[in-house]
Amino acid sequence: MAKAKTMFATQEGPANALALNKDCSQVVIAGRNVFKVFNINAEEFVENCNLRVGKNINLNFSCNDVVWNTFDDSILATAATNGAVVVWNLNKPTRSKQEHVFNDHRRTVNKVSFHPTEAVWLISGSQDGTMKCFDLRIKEATRTFISKTESVRDVQFSPHQMHTFSAVAENGNVQLWDLRKPDRCLSQFTAHSGPVFACDWHPEMCWLATASRDKTIKVWDLTSKPSLEYTIPTIASVGHIKWRPQRKHHIASCALVVDCSVNIWDIRRPYIAFASFNEHQDVATGVAWRGDPHILLSTSKDFTLYQHVFKDAARPESKANPQGISFNSKGDMSFSCKININPATLSKLPALLRKTPLHSDQFCQVTSSMHTFVSKAQKEVKCFLECAKRYQLSGKPLAELCDHNAAVAKQLGRHQVSLVWGIVKTLYCTTNTSKVADMQQTPSGKDSRDDPNITPGANSEAHNGTDGRHTDKTDKGDTNGVILSEDNDTETDEAEQQDQNLTTIATGLAINQGDFFFGDGAEGEMDQLHVDYEQMNTFDMMQQDWTLPSEAFNLRHEIEDRSPPPEQFPNHCSVDMIDVTPPEESNLILPLINVSGLPRMSLFDPSEVVASALNRHAESSDVQTAASVLLVLGEKRAAHIEECKQETWLLGYLELLGRHKLWNTATKVIKLSWLPSIHQLNQQSTTLPTNCASCSRPLRRSGWQCDNCHHPCGKCAVCNELVKGIYSWCQGCSHGGHLAHMQDWLAKHRSCPAGCGHACEYD
Repeated sequence: MAKAKTMFATQEGPANALALNKDCSQVVIAGRNVFKVFNINAEEFVENCNLRVGKNINLNFSCNDVVWNTFDDSILATAATNGAVVVWNLNKPTRSKQEHVFNDHRRTVNKVSFHPTEAVWLISGSQDGTMKCFDLRIKEATRTFISKTESVRDVQFSPHQMHTFSAVAENGNVQLWDLRKPDRCLSQFTAHSGPVFACDWHPEMCWLATASRDKTIKVWDLTSKPSLEYTIPTIASVGHIKWRPQRKHHIASCALVVDCSVNIWDIRRPYIAFASFNEHQDVATGVAWRGDPHILLSTSKDFTLYQHVFKDAARPESKANPQGISFNSKGDMSFSCKININPATLSKLPALLRKTPLHSDQFCQVTSSMHTFVSKAQKEVKCFLECAKRYQLSGKPLAELCDHNAAVAKQLGRHQVSLVWGIVKTLYCTTNTSKVADMQQTPSGKDSRDDPNITPGANSEAHNGTDGRHTDKTDKGDTNGVILSEDNDTETDEAEQQDQNLTTIATGLAINQGDFFFGDGAEGEMDQLHVDYEQMNTFDMMQQDWTLPSEAFNLRHEIEDRSPPPEQFPNHCSVDMIDVTPPEESNLILPLINVSGLPRMSLFDPSEVVASALNRHAESSDVQTAASVLLVLGEKRAAHIEECKQETWLLGYLELLGRHKLWNTATKVIKLSWLPSIHQLNQQSTTLPTNCASCSRPLRRSGWQCDNCHHPCGKCAVCNELVKGIYSWCQGCSHGGHLAHMQDWLAKHRSCPAGCGHACEYD
């Protein structure tokens, strides 16, 4: 054979299949509008015979498949779209080369195949669900095999066992038959979740490859019981497959839609194609190896016939990223990265790594290092699940929600998170109005503002203790309770005297600005920080008397040695600079300082502090705390957090909840969300696919009858009537019925009411 090259031939129509003769010197292509034989030369395809000629060109010329006889180069067979199996003789002297037409099938024939050793045996698979074996010597169908499926898409004789052939069907099943036993198949197993379009026997191993609409190619070991050996995921439904000769682990495939390439897969590395031919502009419809592992022929819907040479194939693995990351169910992480090895050091590698392959086809030489990181986050996962289940996000005042969530976090050992909840409560929760009123009242029950003995603006909370602080003796259930001291009269006198003190006035303690409370000193944690912002807003500082007395106590006697006049002290202000009217009575003392106004204190905004804390938790992978605090704050949420970041936190939290199947908590988070993109997630419909209980085919539309077997669906296993309301079923055996009937039955029995023997449970 001369050195081959990549070449093509254009036709007047698309071809559905192609086949090679026994010495691979000729190729035949067949379709609905094309049926030709070509000689394969070194430089081009040369048309040898056009079989679509004659006076009566009918549907017998419309071909789904074509096959060449394994011994006689003049005999061809085609599968017609009208249900006919046609035998063609190229040596026939007339223009029409039809030898014989078998009209035994009632529907379209999808596949025909000659026996590899008995050239007179021809088998066909049809859309009518049957397979027929024809004997060319007597020109009739000698055996009929009924698959009991809707259609048979491919049939292939086994090269290892003379009387065995395989058949694949649209229901996803694979059947193995013995030619001598047409009454029933030898074995049957479900290979795919969708229709199986093609199968091919391995030329050396007892392997059967199957291709399906479910976008997978599977390799089954049929030495004994069928077992799945390899699975190749693809990007589209696979229509045709063919094992590569002289390469044990290589197989060619072409897709039905989307992918126009002819891909060569190494089943040992299934996630990326070993080689790819990208010459076609539309999906390929057939492939065949030209007896050489380096030459492949293919047809396509783009009206072309191609010969591909392996040296011109694209190598997708050479463009693949050698770096990758993966996680297992325990949270352990594996990471691989590329290592650039100097060729000089390659000779120093162990002999096992330098083993020369048996053939020239090699994988792309990439050396990677693998790093494995064992996760120690089992405790964190447990804490996450418990917090998600026990956190309260709504339904109570903010203070109670913070207290509850802080207690939950503290019980789980998350002290830092517990402290965050405590700080949120401290910063956002104000004192109850009724308790503020209680603290403003005198011990006798009168308001301090009505008592003339109490200086206006004095700190009413000084009545609770001589040191000006509350005595916070509260139990665990009431963190805001205040116990007043019993000796109220004494403390009131002391407070009044304190209001007259220069130090008290100068430091601003006369203004009820708020108190700071600290928790138990043994725990060392801040329990509560209270700032009464409302009272600060309502208090008018401008109306207070800020005139300071000259002394904090009355003089006992007249001072005889008076100080020199102010003129003698240049560092002091003169009397003329003091805008004070002399008092009429001699016993009053002139004030030294007169404050006409005091700037109003600005309110403290805690949102920036909370935003910083939540950002820190989110960056440390604790998105649960960030999202939960936002939900609890509600309208008080931090204004310094961008809306896009809030959306990211909520979506991340929902993803984690979904990963751990905490659907109720996820629904609650969606319901409490204030973002439209999150809140509308609850508006998405939920689809639950169902199958017919009789034929196991999917129910394509709503109704009470299966479109495939016309059997009524949704019957109650107890009363045997159609269920037109709420339907309850067992996920173990799929039997069910009316909700009330199933409840009554399972309350008294343990087995399924349908009689299948399954121990059903009602949850």
